Amino acid sequence: MTTEPPLRADAQRNRERILAAARELFREQGTAVALDDIARRAGVGAGTLYRRFPDRDALVRQVIVDGFEICLAAVEGARAEPADPAVALERLFLRVLEQRERLVLPLIGGPVVREPRIQELQHAIRDTVEDILVRARSAGVVRDDITPEDLITAAAMVCRPMPHLPDEMSAALAARHVAVYLHGLRPEGARPLPAAAPAPGDFGRHVAMDAEQRSR
Repeated sequence: MTTEPPLRADAQRNRERILAAARELFREQGTAVALDDIARRAGVGAGTLYRRFPDRDALVRQVIVDGFEICLAAVEGARAEPADPAVALERLFLRVLEQRERLVLPLIGGPVVREPRIQELQHAIRDTVEDILVRARSAGVVRDDITPEDLITAAAMVCRPMPHLPDEMSAALAARHVAVYLHGLRPEGARPLPAAAPAPGDFGRHVAMDAEQRSR
């Protein structure tokens, strides 16, 4: 297996600027935005963009991979918390919320990219969330019928930006929604959920199918 040599500092800065601009414009206009517009937003020439990312698919793929890596780091950090499981659950959501500007594709939509690395990250995120839930169930701080898919879906929903709101107001509302959701995870006085949880394989397959149809 060969590894690419590390980029020079200036090249790495350009790469990060391109990815930041891509995330912004994907959020504003979708992934069909012109690559020249991304280069312009990043403050680099089109040639610089194409040297780093030879086509749209390569750029989209990297934004998605980066987002899932950020998510995995967030949930692994929450799992490593020495505090009680209820605090770990709270910190899981807060860590993801802190990074939501960088999660435009994995959390709020995007084209299907079939790549082993992305599938590997998705499985790792689910397994790590399950580890947190196992601890929380054992400690009696979360109801038994909550699944990793429930938490992942809730994180995606709370990270979705609200249109036309100032950043501070949007962040405050998101924090309130997290608090309400975490309160609803408690077993005390819990009512039965209205439907059975989807199997993990079914959940991922249907999400992918829906995204693929929307990208046609």
